[in-house]
Amino acid sequence: MEEKTPAVYIMANRYRGTIYIGVTSSLWLRVCDHKNGRFDGFTSRYDVKQLVWYEHHHFLEYAIRREKQLKKWNRAWKIQLIEKMNPSWLDLQDSIDTIATLVDAKAGPPPSRG
Repeated sequence: MEEKTPAVYIMANRYRGTIYIGVTSSLWLRVCDHKNGRFDGFTSRYDVKQLVWYEHHHFLEYAIRREKQLKKWNRAWKIQLIEKMNPSWLDLQDSIDTIATLVDAKAGPPPSRG
């Protein structure tokens, strides 16, 4: 079972398709919930089931701020963010790496882009 670590994540339905941004304390389990249709609404309606980007945070407060920040970004910036980590838009669920994607707590949340 995955250890609880706050994460911001982006799911998609296909390469450069519909995207969804969320926050959770247990990324692997949350992705399973999306894939199994446990949430009514946007992700079920648009068949958004692939984890295409994520980052972990030391504090849930920072993860929530980052999620809100990303939701304000324009689509081109979101695509650039995804493709920097995952150029082929592969499903990353089975390769989640909490340590490699942990944002430095001393730095606080990443700077705003707009």
